[in-house]
Amino acid sequence: MIPAVMPTYARADLMFERGHGAYLVAANGEEYLDFCSGVAVTGLGHAHPHLVEALTAQINKVWHTSNLFRIEGQERLAARLVAATFADTVFFCNSGAEAIECAVKVARKYQSASGRPERYRILTFEGAFHGRTLATLAAGRQEKHLKGFGPVVEGFDQVAWGDAAAARQAIGPETAAILVEPVQGEGGVHLPPDRFLANLRTLADQNGLLLLYDEVQTGMGRCGHLFAYQHFGVAPDVLAVAKGLGGGFPIGACLATEKAAVGMTAGSHGSTFGGNPLAVAAANAVLDVMLAEGFFAHVRAMNTLLLKRLGEVARRYQGVIAEVRGLGLLVGIKCVGANGDLADALRRRHVLTALAGDNVVRFLPPLIVEESHIDRAIAALEGACAELAKV
Repeated sequence: MIPAVMPTYARADLMFERGHGAYLVAANGEEYLDFCSGVAVTGLGHAHPHLVEALTAQINKVWHTSNLFRIEGQERLAARLVAATFADTVFFCNSGAEAIECAVKVARKYQSASGRPERYRILTFEGAFHGRTLATLAAGRQEKHLKGFGPVVEGFDQVAWGDAAAARQAIGPETAAILVEPVQGEGGVHLPPDRFLANLRTLADQNGLLLLYDEVQTGMGRCGHLFAYQHFGVAPDVLAVAKGLGGGFPIGACLATEKAAVGMTAGSHGSTFGGNPLAVAAANAVLDVMLAEGFFAHVRAMNTLLLKRLGEVARRYQGVIAEVRGLGLLVGIKCVGANGDLADALRRRHVLTALAGDNVVRFLPPLIVEESHIDRAIAALEGACAELAKV
């Protein structure tokens, strides 16, 4: 008999009832170090006092009015995102997939409004993950996700990750935009080759295309800056963000330049819940913390420490760990054996992680992580590797 909750996840037999900082507490009272962060969502950890205060205050005011009316917190959040980035304007939605869908619509509408309606195709890269809607599945083009959901939505072409020359060859008269993750997260924590993003920027400019960034996972401090593109120094025309934006409250956003958003006029797009008062209260609280002096420097310092400590373990257990890679606090451990085995061994030691493609276990600690948390995670990893090395 099918369970009441549709069985689309292979869930671990764990249920959490509360959290604090970098820790989750299970229903049986056992404490777990959370190096999964809701899959790169709870960047400020659990029960962050400023986030709790902001949401509690908003709950006692108004929850929802719809986008038929102005929303003060939404206007403030948009202005702050614009001030902190390349963007001139922001559309709010509820998830990463919706943010990517908006980015695709912006690109198609831009071409149409510019007198080139035949340009509708989006160029993407192997190993990408852009979401679970029919269009974003087509953009990612991974067979394991597409199987059984055919026919595949038209309008997406794909070339090898990191291959700017192949991207150049794939651009045709119907190409509207290039969509890329600055760092592939779900695909296995793959950093871009040198000048890859810069070469894509050049290709877009030379061919009248928009450059779209999927920063759903890499954004909101995860890679050591507010957005990963700021690390690489190559700005897009459109950027999709979600996950860490609300610190655990569902909200997504599509950021765009004025040029890119030329066709996005009244009635061209919409969302019932997008940017509602509760969501933007959470996101504004997240920005309050992240934009404070020293926050991103702390993330980068913890990155240096975590990579150093992981590298030391990897050298001692080369039969278990093949490679460690990452940027900021988006870190991947490529396994020699099955990545699930390492994740399970860590969970038995009360450390939570997330799996990724390319046989990778992701360490995604909250951005407020401290050296003591890293010490605990490394001790668990040592024990897990020693266990697996004996198998």
